[in-house]
Amino acid sequence: MSTKLRLQRQGRKKRAYYYIVAADSRAPRDGRFIERIGDYNPNSNPATINLDLQKAVKWLDNGAIPTDTVRAILSYKGAMMLHHLHGGVNKGAFSLEEADAKFAKWQADKDAKIQSKKDTLATAKAKSASERLEAEAKVKEARAAAIAAKLAAAEAEANASTEEISETPVATDETAAVENTDAAADAPETTENTEA
Repeated sequence: MSTKLRLQRQGRKKRAYYYIVAADSRAPRDGRFIERIGDYNPNSNPATINLDLQKAVKWLDNGAIPTDTVRAILSYKGAMMLHHLHGGVNKGAFSLEEADAKFAKWQADKDAKIQSKKDTLATAKAKSASERLEAEAKVKEARAAAIAAKLAAAEAEANASTEEISETPVATDETAAVENTDAAADAPETTENTEA
């Protein structure tokens, strides 16, 4: 019976996450497994990997064969490096303390790279947010200028119409009085004609 370190799919459609398991190679992908050693969520950026490093190295030392994806994950988290260092210790190439020092140095370098990637993503996100705010401010200013121009045009049109009204001749009081007397003179005649 050969043992494999592989992914077991979990989650819903198009939002999968995976358990990293040690399983019999004959078992189905999502079926029975021997031990769960971690999980992997590719939906986040950077991907979230929780791995029990000691269990992974124990399975690698016992001869478990990782799949290609799990090998990449184990390499990313340092399990393959630790397995390699254990092989050197077993062969007598160096002591366990030297192996631990090498792994600690490797782990510090890896953590620095991961942190720099996170910082780069955070600055890129902040920069894109500020660019969006600037673009929205420009659009807002353009809209405000268009509205101000429209209001100024409407106000100018209103002023022009009031000027036209003031330019038309206005009837004076004398002409209005003459018109009223003419109308009054016409009115009795019509009433007399209707009585006759």
